[in-house]
Amino acid sequence: MTGTTGTTGTLVLAGTPIGDVADAPPRLAAELESADIVAAEDTRRLRRLTQALGVRTAGRVVSYFEGNESARTPELVEALTGGARVLLVTDAGMPSVSDPGYRLVAAAVEHGVRVTAVPGPSAVLTALALSALPVDRFCFEGFLPRKAGERLGRLREVAAERRTMVFFEAPHRLDDTLTAMAEVFGADRRAAVCRELTKTYEEVKRGPLGELAVWAAEGVRGEITVVVEGAAATGPEELDAEELVRRVRVREEAGERRKEAIAAVAAEAGLPKREVFDAVVAAKNAARTGLAEGKGLS
Repeated sequence: MTGTTGTTGTLVLAGTPIGDVADAPPRLAAELESADIVAAEDTRRLRRLTQALGVRTAGRVVSYFEGNESARTPELVEALTGGARVLLVTDAGMPSVSDPGYRLVAAAVEHGVRVTAVPGPSAVLTALALSALPVDRFCFEGFLPRKAGERLGRLREVAAERRTMVFFEAPHRLDDTLTAMAEVFGADRRAAVCRELTKTYEEVKRGPLGELAVWAAEGVRGEITVVVEGAAATGPEELDAEELVRRVRVREEAGERRKEAIAAVAAEAGLPKREVFDAVVAAKNAARTGLAEGKGLS
């Protein structure tokens, strides 16, 4: 559904400091004071932020976090379509980037509500800039799955990714995550662990994944962003049929349909899709032949 913006309000996504309150953009204070409704991931942290900025919220303050996001979105959309200016803030960084906000943005757009943003600090971009890794092309992978098997599966999906990758991780899982990355990407793959960015105890630890995994085993505290170097360019001649089939199988096990998996592997390897398809078919036929021969010998 597409509405008109003449009578609707505005949804403002506001970036908040990821550590140092002095990094708050000047517009943030003005928006906090003028919004009709301030939707905050944590109202207590919002109170501390307004106190630090020396501002008061004149509008209604409501909580908007993962647990009530689905239920509260219709209420906020109703306010927006009625002409309210709604300010959305999360605990740190930009709303909807691994934080609540996506549902509200999508619903607001669907109802023809104007959506704008107050740009602010970003852990993703800050970590990239400090990593000393290539940043001309990068991708953001967010948090990895908590379960070991699912985490390995996700890492295998991006093992051939040539762009620099950015991940968020909890400190108590960093050791396991870096160990899994070293296993899947290779212990020599370069990476950077960025801890407590812009805060008093900010630390950036750079090195091969294998060394970083050993370092993290001693225990690490704080909010963590991990930046990992992309895979080296691999020419078609370096990928034999067995490796092509293996990559297709990994993608299929991760939930991709065979057709899409073949197309993705072909793109990664710089090969025609037909060549990857033929390798998959040949492997399937070889498996059938081996099974038939085994039955004949039994």
